[in-house]
Amino acid sequence: MEKEIVRTESSDVTARVFGVCDAYAHEVEQAFGVDIRNRSEGGGDAIVITGEDGADVRLAATVIERLRDEARAVSELSEQRVSYIINMVRDGQSEDLAALDGGTVCLTGRGKPVKAKTVGQKRYVDAIAKNTVVLGVGPAGTGKTFLAVAMAVKALRNKEVSRIVLTRPAIEAGEKLGFLPGDLQSKIDPYLRPLYDALYEMMGAENYAKHVEKQIIEIAPLAYMRGRTLDDSFIILDEAQNATPEQMKMFLTRLGFNSKAVVTGDLTQTDLPNGQKSGLAAAVKILAGIEDVKIHYFTEKDVVRHKLVQKIILAYERYEREQQRPRSVKKERTGK
Repeated sequence: MEKEIVRTESSDVTARVFGVCDAYAHEVEQAFGVDIRNRSEGGGDAIVITGEDGADVRLAATVIERLRDEARAVSELSEQRVSYIINMVRDGQSEDLAALDGGTVCLTGRGKPVKAKTVGQKRYVDAIAKNTVVLGVGPAGTGKTFLAVAMAVKALRNKEVSRIVLTRPAIEAGEKLGFLPGDLQSKIDPYLRPLYDALYEMMGAENYAKHVEKQIIEIAPLAYMRGRTLDDSFIILDEAQNATPEQMKMFLTRLGFNSKAVVTGDLTQTDLPNGQKSGLAAAVKILAGIEDVKIHYFTEKDVVRHKLVQKIILAYERYEREQQRPRSVKKERTGK
């Protein structure tokens, strides 16, 4: 029987690591085939991991150590976070987790630190810091827009830029804009709501309103960008999969001196009419390999919503791959 001991020094930290009704400890046990217990040792708390396979015991201990370190800094761990750490360690990427230590992007209006929660998110944030143009491509829930807005607010606070410009295509998804009540602004506001929400979180409603009034922050549909040159600006194009190739080219050529642009989108959620090509899909091919342009791909591992979202994304990916297979292969598998 192999054994590893992880000292926590605090019963509160131990309780956070184990989770409600020991849910997190049971998840680690199932993942590595080990047994996890806690005990008092030398005036402090310790977690004991035992099992038949020494390699699995060491991997489980690595997970517990990481959970202990994070439990020291937060009041409660999340189910999604525990699953992410288990998967990273099991895939041999435990060293990459160290990159997540520290590195606060910025503080929200309530003083809460915004940090990258996954290795993919950390690489995305680093790419934005180092490059003039970044394309963040990946599924919903990976923090593409939220982290881009956080980096924009950070740049504004550090006086690296003098304004933030956020835009997205106003694509009709099942409803006609003309039938919605109100003037043009009230009709397009629902399309821009995620950008409003992110800025409210980062700056607070009152501070946000002041910046909008002074035109330091501008949020507008993509069509409003035509004919402009944006100097000294941090520009974010959200939901870029719904931009046409012509709109994407128009947007990217708005970039002025001392400006930075971040383009975000999910190629699996395009709302363009049938037969219309996505400008984001074209851009990732056209811009690949250009200096100072970084294309960052998120995966289901970077989803920071409920862990069921990861499973849903994977299920859709499997379905789409199956649909794209030649008809003869499908017949072979089904026998029809």
